[in-house]
Amino acid sequence: MDCPESDDNNSMGSVGISFGSPTSGQGFDVSSTVSAIVTNLQAVETPWKNQLTTLQAQDTALTSIGKDLSTLSTAVSALNDSNGVFSEKEGSSSDTSVIALTSATSSAVAGSHTVVVGNLAQTYSYASTSGAISGGDTLTGYLSIGGQKITISDGTATDSSGAKIPQNNTLSTLASYINSGDYGVQANVVTNSSGQSQLSLVSDTSGAGGAVAIDGSGLTDSTTGGTGFTFATVQPGKDAAFSVDGVQTTSSSNTVTDAIPGVTMQLLSVPANSESVQLEITNNNSDVESAVSSFVSAYNTVIGDLNTQEGADSSGNPEPLYGNAAMAMLQEQLQAVATFTQTSGAITSLSQLGITESTNYDGTLTLDGSTLDSALDSNFQDAMNFFQTSTSYTSFGANLTTTMSNLGNSGPSGEIYLALQQNSSEESSLNTNISNENSAISTQQTQLTTELNEANYTLEEIPEQLQSVNELYSAITGYDENPGG
Repeated sequence: MDCPESDDNNSMGSVGISFGSPTSGQGFDVSSTVSAIVTNLQAVETPWKNQLTTLQAQDTALTSIGKDLSTLSTAVSALNDSNGVFSEKEGSSSDTSVIALTSATSSAVAGSHTVVVGNLAQTYSYASTSGAISGGDTLTGYLSIGGQKITISDGTATDSSGAKIPQNNTLSTLASYINSGDYGVQANVVTNSSGQSQLSLVSDTSGAGGAVAIDGSGLTDSTTGGTGFTFATVQPGKDAAFSVDGVQTTSSSNTVTDAIPGVTMQLLSVPANSESVQLEITNNNSDVESAVSSFVSAYNTVIGDLNTQEGADSSGNPEPLYGNAAMAMLQEQLQAVATFTQTSGAITSLSQLGITESTNYDGTLTLDGSTLDSALDSNFQDAMNFFQTSTSYTSFGANLTTTMSNLGNSGPSGEIYLALQQNSSEESSLNTNISNENSAISTQQTQLTTELNEANYTLEEIPEQLQSVNELYSAITGYDENPGG
């Protein structure tokens, strides 16, 4: 017996049901029969599921390519950024015992400078001379620093705001109090050769403008009864004097930040015989070369991704994106980038920077480091202009940045982004179809199970019904079909 095709799905083939002997009473296996019918119904989903698997494999490949494009974009940004590697500077000093070059920022201009140090900057410092006391003596009275009065009374010091310092004020506690406030000096207690303590005050401002008025006349040593502290200038403040490229200048600090634009240098000593120190400010070729190498490597990775999609996998099956239109566009635009010619400057093509097509002729690039280094030495500014954006012409860097925006996995127009969005839409539709079909099949499965259970029950009842007929026949005719029964 065959189960007829479903009216709901004409593509469903017939499923054979073996009832055996109709009088055996054994019936048939309803569960396996329903399972076979359901499997047959589910065959309609196979193309959808196959297409879904294909799209998901494409998603994996597209996401991987998108990630590598993102890495390439990062490599491009390092070269395109006006504050990136092209802005980095290096520097050196011909005599680091006289001048140390601390830093050279992007605003520094590569070149050589001659610096002659006349004298170093000094900071005003003061010490109590007639106020040398024993370390444990307590103080009363007041001390004025830069017009701010610190009053000490009965072992408790307060300033004009009413703030207090610890009781039993020694020079040490007074020094700590001064350092915790804003008095324009740094206080220390120094023990002299006689074993007595003196208060040392060093101005917070270096140079000739760092003088501080100090009045200790109202300070009393309450332990000995001595009154009046005198503060003498131990070291006068002085500005540093030096020349840069023959121009005389001064600095209140030995850390000089404004003599050469973008350069910070530290004056360390005054050399004998007015020695001229050479400062060399150079472009950071090594970091630029590393960034260019990263760009070439990232570019080749993306080209390798695209080349892979043109072939077959290890099983001989086409790669997920084989023949995909998005891949063709990616290859076309990236190859156009590699052959782009700029219309301005001494550097107009990648080949002038040592970047040429690989001899493998697979679209990848090779980098000749010596050619790049030579180009940076002779045409650093033009090399920088080649990679960075200009308002007067389309640079290689600007063209590359635009291309990366068109190809990447960022919305709304990136080629990878659009391909993934399209796949997502198709996958959603396929999943909806599969879900709807599964729902319909589930309903049919329930109905089939009910109907076949009823049919099976009928088959199982046939022997009993036959027995009843035989008994009725015997009763009417007196004939027993089973005399030995």
